[in-house]
Amino acid sequence: MYVKFFRCFRCGETYLPKDVVSLPVMRCQKCGSAIDAEYDYDSIRKEILSDSFRRDAPTHWKYWPFLPVSDLSSLVTLGEGATPLLTQPLLTESTRASKLYIKYEAQNPTGSFKDRGSSLEITKTLQFGKNKVVVASTGNMGASIAAYAAFTGIECVVFVPDIAAHAKIAQIRAHGADVQVIDGDYSVAIKAAEDYVRTHSDSFLTGDYPWRCEGTKTVGFEILDQLYWKVPDYVIAPIGNGTLLWSLFEAFREMVCVGITESIPRIAGVQAENCNPVVKAWESSAPTIEPVADPETIATAIACGNPIDGLAAFKAIQDSNGIGITVNDSEILDARDTLARHGILVEPSGAVSYAGACKVRDTLAGKIVVCIATGHGLKDMYGWF
Repeated sequence: MYVKFFRCFRCGETYLPKDVVSLPVMRCQKCGSAIDAEYDYDSIRKEILSDSFRRDAPTHWKYWPFLPVSDLSSLVTLGEGATPLLTQPLLTESTRASKLYIKYEAQNPTGSFKDRGSSLEITKTLQFGKNKVVVASTGNMGASIAAYAAFTGIECVVFVPDIAAHAKIAQIRAHGADVQVIDGDYSVAIKAAEDYVRTHSDSFLTGDYPWRCEGTKTVGFEILDQLYWKVPDYVIAPIGNGTLLWSLFEAFREMVCVGITESIPRIAGVQAENCNPVVKAWESSAPTIEPVADPETIATAIACGNPIDGLAAFKAIQDSNGIGITVNDSEILDARDTLARHGILVEPSGAVSYAGACKVRDTLAGKIVVCIATGHGLKDMYGWF
């Protein structure tokens, strides 16, 4: 494993890996903020110094040197990753980009990008000898963790807010997980999950913490790989907890660190109008995330009013010279329907990035753009029946 240490986003406190893994909740012990892994990139560079790395087909575990794993014989996988990078002329035209790509994460095993982080988290669960996983989720992450837990034969407890789509709760239960529906928003579900692991020593907390963030980076690695290591101008993604946005930024930054690429794309983060604390912080140039109480949006998968990795998402936008975008529910549904009419079926939250691209089309004119379509349309078919 090439991780050297973990660093807090807010206060800068550092932690050695051996000190972090024993924490029931992997957050900074001084200020409670999210922490991020830093790697030995010189050693990684030597590991991947071969033409075969560039030539090999893009798959999730191809990029293992950039993940916190050492024993490759015990990896847990359901075949996640290797999702298509789609381009469609009329969709490109609608955004004024020179080329628009849709990274279709719906083709992951449980129908969302969450499987990338789940594969790593369940691998770590077994490594640490735990027999139960716990997660707070608006739906997709819970379904993903439940599937990977079932695959490995360990117990799973999922705390979901009562706004979660019924189809997602059904998917979680189908895998045999214990579903706890919480009367409150996602922040209440997170507290319940964290309280649970603090009082159940046999359990392992999964969710938007460092292991998931690291596993999610492979979305970014694959984008570069599929573009034959050509860096796009913009990569656009929704912001829920902020984990995806930071993971993308980290992936692009790390490819520069090891000398495979020379620049990073601008990162555009998109939030729903009634739940946009990160975009508001970016607009005011104040890196303080003011939580949104009881957020209400059709894009329930990103209804995270107090995002765990909000500061990280803010930093990804800022450090990449990117942009923050707010879209309303009508724009989200219009984008979802447009994608569907062009053969790409996503849930409302999965259409948020494309909705954002349509809203800033003047900015994207003549650019190479990638939108992340995060979840399958069958997960939430609001308004279609």
